[in-house]
Amino acid sequence: MKNFETLEQLRQACLDLPSKDEASEQATYKKQNTLLKPSGSLGELENLVGWLAAWQRKAEPTLDRVCIMIFAGNHGVTEEKVTPYNSTITELMIAQINQNGAAINQLAKNANAELRVIPVNNLEPTANITQAPAMTEKQFLQAVEAGYNAVTPNINLLCLGEVGIGNTTIAAALSAALFGGDGAQWVSKGTSNAPEYITSKQQAVDKALALHEAALTDPLEICRLLGGYEEAAILGATLAARHLNIPVLLDGFVCTAAIAALQKLNPTGLDHTKISHLSAEKGHLLLAGNLGLYPLIAFNMRLGEGTGAATVVPLLKGALACYTGMNSYQDAGLPPPQS
Repeated sequence: MKNFETLEQLRQACLDLPSKDEASEQATYKKQNTLLKPSGSLGELENLVGWLAAWQRKAEPTLDRVCIMIFAGNHGVTEEKVTPYNSTITELMIAQINQNGAAINQLAKNANAELRVIPVNNLEPTANITQAPAMTEKQFLQAVEAGYNAVTPNINLLCLGEVGIGNTTIAAALSAALFGGDGAQWVSKGTSNAPEYITSKQQAVDKALALHEAALTDPLEICRLLGGYEEAAILGATLAARHLNIPVLLDGFVCTAAIAALQKLNPTGLDHTKISHLSAEKGHLLLAGNLGLYPLIAFNMRLGEGTGAATVVPLLKGALACYTGMNSYQDAGLPPPQS
């Protein structure tokens, strides 16, 4: 079990990261150039195999133990009327997932992936970020630990998702604090298209940024002041995966915002991650661009729950199936193509 007693201990864990296995990555490209196809003709599918190999640290990557991990939390900012729903919906959604009744259950089953749902801090809400820091240092570190310690070394692909009423407001606040801008730039519909809720979200983000302005120079403090329990847990899980040589598929806007601080602390901090899909939340494309991480698909999804990541798992399995199952030119008794 990992314990982070201080922010500085967490910061050091974010700075001291293993690098990818370049030899394994390059071995996949060498093999793919012998397969029965024009060199590079499977495009991004070939790159995805290289990415898996680099971070699993083996030239023959596997996807037989995929885990979709959903962290759930609640947010005091819902007091600002940023959504028509209250925090009881978070608990109801967890119950639906536990009863196999949510979208993520069907997509996880289709992907043949294990599904874990982890409520953080017993679903007690954070403080209202327009009035106070979201979490104390101890609360923040405990939430990071919850995510970090949830990741087990037997996983070969970790897919991260979230459930939490109000968390698109939190994602917008984190993004604005890390990369600049205001509520109007980062906020969109979330759970409601109604203009009054969008306006309230924008105002809540701006109030929070103004309240905490003096402390918004440290990425970890930004996560503590403006984040949420599930976002902190997602950060911890992403960090643990890096230390355990597990590649990570991120879901949409909330997950991406939750881990953005890791790249602010360490330019290579997110190299083991891919964004699964482009969320319909307008801030997601801007955030992805700032991080230099570009989503693999764009299906106009914005549900959360890890649904985008789960949708992409079969695509990754298809890429790997081509890599492991195709014949080579030699197998087919054909001369290799001229380069």
